[in-house]
Amino acid sequence: MTKESSGEAQPPTKSVDSDVLLSVRDLVKYYPVRGGLFQRAVAQVKAVDHVSFEVREGETLGLVGESGCGKTTVGRTVLRLLNPTAGEVIFRGMNIASASGARLKALRRDMQIIFQDPFSSLDPRMPVGEIVGEGLEVHGIKNRAEREELVRQAMDMVGLRGQYARRYPHEFSGGQRQRIGIARALVLRPKFVVCDEPVSALDVSIQSQILNLLKDLQQQLGITYLFIAHNLAVVRYISDRIAVMYLGKIVEMAESDELFHNPLHPYTQALMASIPIPDPRARRQRAVLSGDVPSPLNPPSGCRFHTRCPYAVELCSQSEPSLRSLGPDHSVACHLAPIGSGSAQAALSAG
Repeated sequence: MTKESSGEAQPPTKSVDSDVLLSVRDLVKYYPVRGGLFQRAVAQVKAVDHVSFEVREGETLGLVGESGCGKTTVGRTVLRLLNPTAGEVIFRGMNIASASGARLKALRRDMQIIFQDPFSSLDPRMPVGEIVGEGLEVHGIKNRAEREELVRQAMDMVGLRGQYARRYPHEFSGGQRQRIGIARALVLRPKFVVCDEPVSALDVSIQSQILNLLKDLQQQLGITYLFIAHNLAVVRYISDRIAVMYLGKIVEMAESDELFHNPLHPYTQALMASIPIPDPRARRQRAVLSGDVPSPLNPPSGCRFHTRCPYAVELCSQSEPSLRSLGPDHSVACHLAPIGSGSAQAALSAG
């Protein structure tokens, strides 16, 4: 049931939802812009604007898009590191958006994050063992010997020796620091982990090691990932399903192979065309986008992508498309999708 009039994004319809671990419904995160003598809110930056999706238990949902599209804000708002402006985040039947106190603290044990920068996210004044074990103490494991054993197990899982626990972050390479960040996230055995561009700051050779580590740990521990990245090759390798974001909205969502073989949204098609081909003799028809990404302070009316879309018609600037299903587990927010269909040709003729 889509909301054509409101333009609010709806999650793909599913016949069975018993395996859904996390459900995000109409998530909104606005940042006030203050000005004047009394510093009143004079405008709002619409970083995340009515985003809805589901993450199934044991899967990896990739979240991709250009820098500034709001994907990191989604991840941090889902974990309540940022308070949502509106919307619901349902984790195992509980609304995180309204949880507080002891309830929220209990939820945090099952929901962790791996940060993008493996250096600035680690306290340089603390030894690695204390960094990894800090969450254990916060969540009630006060016995020092027990904490040290759990830290040793976590470090062993990510390929670090136990004696490294006494060293400091500056004594490690970038890849090793990211392994420390992964150990810190997994030491509490969480059910859900937000991976916020965990390999973007690493060398390519190290990226593959970390990605393989994350996949192995997922199989061993049954973890569910929300994997945020802008590198499409990385997202395709690790993700079961992929959601594409543009200017605070999800514009397309599908299974990984389906999205790469059959992208339906013009923005997704442009992203796919930008992937380099590892063959200097190969040629690809590139979809060149005109103009710059609009400001989330004043997004365009209607479809937010219409100012850069090569297929845009008058309808696109007047009405915001809803996220509608166009196939098994494949949803897209575009009036014209699929391009070339009868409905798209009619809209193009009307425009």
